[in-house]
Amino acid sequence: MAFRVDPLSLADRWAVVDIFNYYIENTFAAFPEERVTDEFFDWLLRLSRGYKALSAKDKNGRVIGFGLLRAHSPVPTLSRTAEISYFILPEHTRKGIGGALLEKLVESARTKKLTSLLACISSLNEGSIAFHRKNGFVECGCFRGIGIKKGRVFDVLWMQKML
Repeated sequence: MAFRVDPLSLADRWAVVDIFNYYIENTFAAFPEERVTDEFFDWLLRLSRGYKALSAKDKNGRVIGFGLLRAHSPVPTLSRTAEISYFILPEHTRKGIGGALLEKLVESARTKKLTSLLACISSLNEGSIAFHRKNGFVECGCFRGIGIKKGRVFDVLWMQKML
């Protein structure tokens, strides 16, 4: 499948919000239970300030996914670690898009001299857990039973990739 990876831009706002809302309503990949508004996009941009934020677009320029890095902690002694997130339209998963976003985000992390990437994942999101394992992440922590969505309790897993 032909796609390109670009810096996230203001023009991507509604597509990013729509993708995230899909995951809110249909999966346990996004933790909120209620749909987000366009203000969510502004929050994402603030969260990723100083880090790479990307969109994946199909051959027609339609946003089919997005990914970003953000600080794990504002504490300077933890500044070599970032959190990573990505969401891809379900009909475009398993086509190399997640891997391409991850590759670009890892490149950016190395340029910033980061040494560790963390992914925070619902235990009910088996696809994401498998993706991260396949791409060199290892489980480094688990908070048992701290999430509840749609009446289902879930664990929150932390996975880590050393750079």
